[in-house]
Amino acid sequence: MSRRRWSRSFRWAGLGAAAVLAAGVLLVAPSAVPRAVAPAGADNCPDVALTFARGTDEPAGLGHVGQALVDALRQNTGKNIDAYAVNYKASLLQLHGGDGANDAIKHIKDVADKCPSTPQVLGGYSQGATVIDIVSGVPVGGISWGSALPAQYAKDVIAVTTFGNPADRSGGPISAQSAMFGAKSIDFCNPEDPICHAGPGNQWSGHTEGYVPVYTNQAASFIQTRLLAVLPPTAPGPPMGVPPGPGYAPGPGYGPGPGPGYGPGPGPGYGPAPGPGGQPPANVVVDQPAVFH
Repeated sequence: MSRRRWSRSFRWAGLGAAAVLAAGVLLVAPSAVPRAVAPAGADNCPDVALTFARGTDEPAGLGHVGQALVDALRQNTGKNIDAYAVNYKASLLQLHGGDGANDAIKHIKDVADKCPSTPQVLGGYSQGATVIDIVSGVPVGGISWGSALPAQYAKDVIAVTTFGNPADRSGGPISAQSAMFGAKSIDFCNPEDPICHAGPGNQWSGHTEGYVPVYTNQAASFIQTRLLAVLPPTAPGPPMGVPPGPGYAPGPGYGPGPGPGYGPGPGPGYGPAPGPGGQPPANVVVDQPAVFH
């Protein structure tokens, strides 16, 4: 083969290889374009995600108030309720509320990122209520400390409830102080609870045994009302309990007794004795009454 003819053949072979390569690029290029991917685990997302912070000196977990709330909420709604216990050291010295807030915020973000359609609920009891105060951006003891939930995640939280919140003593519960959650929160203070009731006539049992089942049932009904706006109802029956308001007394409860160094000491006996059926007289009302928003 002549030199000129060999050169022409090589040139055509090179052009053919280039065409094949180009075709190959065209065939594989579309697969390299990023595609929208559903959040990991989206198929396993719960109907509702509840984050709850337990009270002082309770063992790790939801605590007795948090567990009662979750049980009532599951019974009320018939929904798949995922319950997350805030991981923090609920010690008697109460120095780790900021750690609890950070853990709660991390979980709220994780749920929002993985399950963006799942409505979230926040709750806390006693020192755990203070943790939720911090998450909600409410000053604790008049001082803003710890981390608040970034505002862009506020839309993912549809309800907030606290029990025995120390902030009630200064008139500063989440419903009154939180710009993010004030309109979607409810607060429960048993009038015999020295942790949240700023007045005489308290007893320790009002704090340790004063929220289950009456107030936890009312909280579950409040949360169910909030959920009806975003989830189709599947509850087997009407909400448990009755809407919160004046004139309700705490029912029988359970839980650990108070330890030393835990809030103010109890005062003398509290007003008139309960009437028939364990209900207080009409003039006895809940300090910081629970109100629907």
